[in-house]
Amino acid sequence: MGQAPIMPRATPPQHRGRPRKVGGQAGVLGRAVSWLSGWQLEPDGQGHSCEAIGLWKVSSIKKTKSGKWQARWRSPEGSSHRKTFAKKTQAEQHLTDIDHKKLTGAYVDPKAGAITFREYAEEWREMQQHRPSTREQVEINLRLHAYPAFGHRHLNKVRPSELQAWVKGLEAKLAPSTIEVVARYVVSVFRAAVSDRLIVNSPADGLKLPKKTKKEVVPLRVEQVRAIAESIQPRYSAMVLFMAGSGLRPAEAMGLSEDRVVWLRKTLRVDRQMVTVEGVADFGPPKTAASYRTIPLPEFLVHTMSEHVRTFEPRDDGLLFTDANGAALRRNRFREVWKQAMKHLDFECNGPHQLRHHYASLLIQHGESVKVVQSRLGHASASETLDTYYSHLWPDSEDSTRAAVESAYEVGGSVSASVLL
Repeated sequence: MGQAPIMPRATPPQHRGRPRKVGGQAGVLGRAVSWLSGWQLEPDGQGHSCEAIGLWKVSSIKKTKSGKWQARWRSPEGSSHRKTFAKKTQAEQHLTDIDHKKLTGAYVDPKAGAITFREYAEEWREMQQHRPSTREQVEINLRLHAYPAFGHRHLNKVRPSELQAWVKGLEAKLAPSTIEVVARYVVSVFRAAVSDRLIVNSPADGLKLPKKTKKEVVPLRVEQVRAIAESIQPRYSAMVLFMAGSGLRPAEAMGLSEDRVVWLRKTLRVDRQMVTVEGVADFGPPKTAASYRTIPLPEFLVHTMSEHVRTFEPRDDGLLFTDANGAALRRNRFREVWKQAMKHLDFECNGPHQLRHHYASLLIQHGESVKVVQSRLGHASASETLDTYYSHLWPDSEDSTRAAVESAYEVGGSVSASVLL
């Protein structure tokens, strides 16, 4: 076997003082760090030192006039940095840590984070694969709620306590669910900055958000749904009944067209919704992947829609629900129409989304399983259906549980002794 080649070593220039290697790492890594970092000389009392020589960037320790010790080094990109310590050993340890981070790829240039949060967040937004409606939502939330607070601050200057105080301030004007959305975008921006090696750690990690109060859904009764359909403008009556009878989200109903309904089979295919971006309404993909679904339609909806189509002719593209000018409906416009209708009724209903809750309650009352309700509503998981909205609507199963166990143990009107033993 041939002898392994010997790694060449840089020779430090002649210098007063005894030469030594930087750092005290043992093993191959330690030798590599020492060689790559070059030689370090003990100062001779007059502040002299020997800068690093070799394949790595320059690093050195210098004693200042004040008696402190200044560590100097260069980043892998070549930019120079310095930091002063009270003790020489602290400066040495700092350079050792820098060398280790360089070798392991964990080094972050201290100057890299000198970019404002707003500048970097705008770059981050442009790189995201967001759908148009989400892109608009991200821009609005950052511009209104994050940039005024710390948009001008450098990424490497924002502190965790500063972000926590920001969240506390938002509680006075935003609901906990909205704060969660805004904070999620801010957290994503800082995590991207860590990934881009602009900052070492994210100040948003561990951010505590206000707890969301879980409100039990109180579904509308059938007579209340009918009252809304009668109170609202006639061209939207069928839309109210359709959402109540199919569980569609408002945006899904607004994007409904004739070619998505198979009247003979009484089924509806949900594969798009109406989205509004910069004031323009257009077709877009559903909310989530689970939102793609096929819904069976009851007979009364088929008749309702037949009457609607005869009275309000669909657009050329088959859109079934439009405004008085034949334009696609926007959420804000339909919300205004809804509020006008509710003024004439003696009960409260805070929005058309309540029709979706009404639909879910009907399925639960008629014994549909959690999985069926999840599928019809387009939820991503059964836990979303149960934990978020409707767990309290399922009937209590205590009596059926007792009956199931008693029937298994009861023999001829009494409990079998052999079973108990």
